[in-house]
Amino acid sequence: QVQLVESGGGLVQAGGSLRLSCAASGRTLSRSVVGWFRQAPGKEREFVSAIRWNGDKTVYTDSVKGRFTISRDPVASTLYLQMDSLKSEDTAVYYCAATRPVMPGLPTTPAEYAYWGQGTQVTVSS
Repeated sequence: QVQLVESGGGLVQAGGSLRLSCAASGRTLSRSVVGWFRQAPGKEREFVSAIRWNGDKTVYTDSVKGRFTISRDPVASTLYLQMDSLKSEDTAVYYCAATRPVMPGLPTTPAEYAYWGQGTQVTVSS
């Protein structure tokens, strides 16, 4: 089992920045993909970004390219999402997630992720 705990959400003005963290514990993530999703009120959960725990290849949804940066620190067992130039449409609950081991590629759908955190609220005021 894997436990994921997000932190770093909050209220920020449009154009500002936040850095989300996701602390992982339990089973090693060395062969997993880890990622971020978000869910706004009344909308489905959507993919934001993903990275292989033991690699550098990343993928982003188009709406955050150039503004968000995903990274991880395997020593600290922590996943990050640096969010810059925030917009009101970025307002959502943000979740970190991890796949089971030996997941090929960089999956972008929620069903491909087995472990989830409880979420952290990000609110961007315009």
